[in-house]
Amino acid sequence: MAEKKHTFVICAYKESPYLEACIRSLKKQTVASAICLATSTPSDYLKNICEKYDIAYYIRDGRSNIADDWNFALSVSDTEYVTIAHQDDIYEAAYTEEILKIADQKDTEARKTLLLFSDYRELIDDRKYSDRKNLKIKRILLGPLKNEKKQGRRWRKRAVLRFGNAICCPAVTYHKTVICEYLRQEKRVDLFLKHFRSNLDWQTWEWLSRKEGEFVYIPECLMAHRIHEDSETSATIRDHERGQEDFEVFCKFWPKWVARILAGAYGTSEKGNEI
Repeated sequence: MAEKKHTFVICAYKESPYLEACIRSLKKQTVASAICLATSTPSDYLKNICEKYDIAYYIRDGRSNIADDWNFALSVSDTEYVTIAHQDDIYEAAYTEEILKIADQKDTEARKTLLLFSDYRELIDDRKYSDRKNLKIKRILLGPLKNEKKQGRRWRKRAVLRFGNAICCPAVTYHKTVICEYLRQEKRVDLFLKHFRSNLDWQTWEWLSRKEGEFVYIPECLMAHRIHEDSETSATIRDHERGQEDFEVFCKFWPKWVARILAGAYGTSEKGNEI
């Protein structure tokens, strides 16, 4: 694993019927990455799939929860760049190639990257959609990052987050070496906070937006995010937990009265994750 620059860590939970499709998409990358699977719900099903595809299998002890699972997934890689691949999603063959091409360019120019992420499609019943309403809105919100030379400006990074979470979590590649240095500087153990169930990624982007470094947006659809009734996003919407989390994150950008209005309006967009 160490000889490669990038790792896909599949964060697996129980027995997803879509897992093999995800793995096959990672195996088909035009530039090879290290691939491993991390889980807090070990089973023969997961072990056998890892053996079938010859990928490393990591088990986290303790009760399963999304924040600890993601932090563990990040920790098992030893490469400079890491993508936490969601078990239900698929990646286009050029994902790694495009991510590393731009990462290498930034390194040459002595510009520090924090995150690199692509545009994406939504995957419903094995059909990919690129023009659903919520996707169009997110592309508008990401406008400030379309200027490649100014992706490190703090106000631009925060602008793409202040009206909602426009960054698709499974499309993100983390510059682990840079992020871990910021964690050490602040004596912060984990990147993802257990306090959140749905918005732990949005909260993380907010924290990183205040650090020196770039949010690199690649406006190509390089992965497909699957939407289905058993997804964690759909579950939090049904449980009505997301509204309070939305309000809490909006408060990091706005006065409380504005955050309350935005959280209410943002809640209606959650319907885009329902089938």
